[in-house]
Amino acid sequence: MTAKSPREEILRLFHKTAGTFVSGEEISQALGVSRTAVWKQIGLLRELGYVIEAVSSRGYRLVSTPDTLIPAEIQSGLDTGIIGADILYFDELDSTNARARQIGDAGAADGTVVIADRQTAGKGRMGRQWISPPGVNLYASVLLRPPILPWQAPQLTFLSAVAVARAIEEIAGVQPRVKWPNDVLLDGKKVAGLLNEMNAETEGIRYVILGIGVNLNMGAHQFPPDLRYPATSLRLHTGGPVSRLAFVQSLLRHLDALYQKCLTEGFSPVMAAWEGFFDLVGKPVEVDFHDRVARGVVEGLDDFGALLLRLADGTLERVLAGDVRPLPSPPGDSPSTLHSTR
Repeated sequence: MTAKSPREEILRLFHKTAGTFVSGEEISQALGVSRTAVWKQIGLLRELGYVIEAVSSRGYRLVSTPDTLIPAEIQSGLDTGIIGADILYFDELDSTNARARQIGDAGAADGTVVIADRQTAGKGRMGRQWISPPGVNLYASVLLRPPILPWQAPQLTFLSAVAVARAIEEIAGVQPRVKWPNDVLLDGKKVAGLLNEMNAETEGIRYVILGIGVNLNMGAHQFPPDLRYPATSLRLHTGGPVSRLAFVQSLLRHLDALYQKCLTEGFSPVMAAWEGFFDLVGKPVEVDFHDRVARGVVEGLDDFGALLLRLADGTLERVLAGDVRPLPSPPGDSPSTLHSTR
């Protein structure tokens, strides 16, 4: 477990005492610091937006909390088995995936979570930039050490997609869709992107990083005008703010339940859950492979998560990587009108 900062330990004491007063002496002894140091930490918490009441001879009492992603807040009542036992939070990082790789190489435990309030070099698939303004969204990476073989690792993308989709349903009350292989959509607009990275040897995986970016409270003015794919946020979609704290707690609970199911039952239940959010089976799509573009009708996924595309000549193409775009289906069109271009 990573050592906790004084402010996190104070928050843990506040949550443990459930709204009652905690004396300065008690906090001082628990942290092993002076009363003056406790007073300074209380001041820092107030600067972050915490409302803390102070009464002479009684101590301090937490009155209300801001929408913060400090680990002590996330872990309060989280009750997960693996995911989130250790959470690292940073006001700013270049990339949560990059920091997760560092701690993965240093031996961080299975289920460790890295969260940043802002990223300066966030990225999506194929090196694309992921815009990461502070105070509005969720930028997280989850380090996993599953006992699986390297060829099974891509299936973990479906785990994080289902967890994000379920958290959106639970917190925002709206029905998301998934876009193969690693996006979550609302009304056809991207609300979340996933980027998995792996460190493996021939005989097994050292670790897998689930990179998760979710647009929660981002305003329309914060999206760049040159996006490759239409984007939105939960706030734009629903018309109201979303608690980042509530969302990340929901996400980690769903991730934990799905990950433990994978470890005991394999990937089939997770794949089935993902297909429940996927609505392109039987519909025409275009797949950009970068060296060619193929058009066909989606027939579903195979057991390894590859997209099955029926081409115009009747052949079935197994798609392992590529950008998938839905095509319109005007009356009279049929799969025979679709083609593959090089």
